Amino acid sequence: MALPKLNTPTYELELPSNGEKIKYRPFLVKEQKTLMMAQESGEDEQIANVMSNLVSDCTFGSVDTNNIPMFDVEYIFLKVRGKSVGETIELNILCPDDNETRVPVSLNLDDIDVTLDDEHTNEISITPLGDVKIVFRYPMLSDMKNMISTTTNVEIMYSLITECIDEIQHGDDVYNKVDMSSKEIEEFIDSLTTDQFEKITKFFDTMPKLRHIIEVTNPNTGVKSEVTLEGLTSFLE
Repeated sequence: MALPKLNTPTYELELPSNGEKIKYRPFLVKEQKTLMMAQESGEDEQIANVMSNLVSDCTFGSVDTNNIPMFDVEYIFLKVRGKSVGETIELNILCPDDNETRVPVSLNLDDIDVTLDDEHTNEISITPLGDVKIVFRYPMLSDMKNMISTTTNVEIMYSLITECIDEIQHGDDVYNKVDMSSKEIEEFIDSLTTDQFEKITKFFDTMPKLRHIIEVTNPNTGVKSEVTLEGLTSFLE
């Protein structure tokens, strides 16, 4: 006699990038086992691949993780995880007043959202007259996979800029990414001044992120501080 097949609950969320509503389900035991094995391996590439597969499977194939912003993937993963193992997580937060003491904090995953800086724009003017502009797209999971072997923050930022340039505008002339070689883009970036480069990095500093602010009190000093948690790894201790 065949064993009964269990019904898996279905939930709905809105993608932070465009408000599209998608349905999702929790992890299955076999999927959670795969994720735990990947995390235990410590291999970034393996973890990224497992996360990609989980998000795709748990959204019934409606999400292509390699073609949506990374913050969408992280948001979906966090929501799926919450419905799979519980919305409440326990974190040990480092108190910023002494950078030594850690305080246990309970956090509800439903309270975490993708936030956008008011000064954020994906169109960056790099000349005083605004005649030269760079239009960026958001980093995707595929970009991050390509950077796993990258070792320094400078290399990561340089690679992100190169990958995420969507087009370069010079007056009425528009140069699309598909029409530019990697060498041309690298030479263009290398020709920027320090001020121009900082304008570009502001796009990445202010782009949408999983972000949550919590208040902690240092039990040793009595000092209350606000701590900002950013990025998926901040919520997966």
